[in-house]
Amino acid sequence: MRRRDRRGRGLRGLLYPPSTPATRTRAERFDALVLIALEPIEQRWGAELTNLDLAVDDVPEVTVTSPQAVVWGPGVIEDGGVPLAQLVPAGVDPQGLPTRARIVLYRRPLETRARDRMDLSDLLHEVLAEQVAEYLGIDPDAVEDGLA
Repeated sequence: MRRRDRRGRGLRGLLYPPSTPATRTRAERFDALVLIALEPIEQRWGAELTNLDLAVDDVPEVTVTSPQAVVWGPGVIEDGGVPLAQLVPAGVDPQGLPTRARIVLYRRPLETRARDRMDLSDLLHEVLAEQVAEYLGIDPDAVEDGLA
């Protein structure tokens, strides 16, 4: 499809060059913040986290339609009944193949709870520290103390 040449000013183009941060989507900006929040944890605990994966979903999958019937299992960090992250233990998938443990962060609930980018970064770090502590079977303060 050809773009219009409105009022003889030439064909319209991109507002920003593709290489600038302004062209990133919200999901891409969130992923970048996750990596920044994970960096100090990975530097300190990297050897213990080699068998742990990290994933980001937009929202948690809910199969129950009644809010009163929703019960989140172990490994879920929630706020007001809404999960922010989940630690999925290693196991076996439906095809019988082994799966690695992974932390799943839910982008939209996390973004909703943050006032700004800095607040979101702090929240991500806190949630990741809690999930890593649960994965390692240690106190969350031990993960934070190891980062100081």
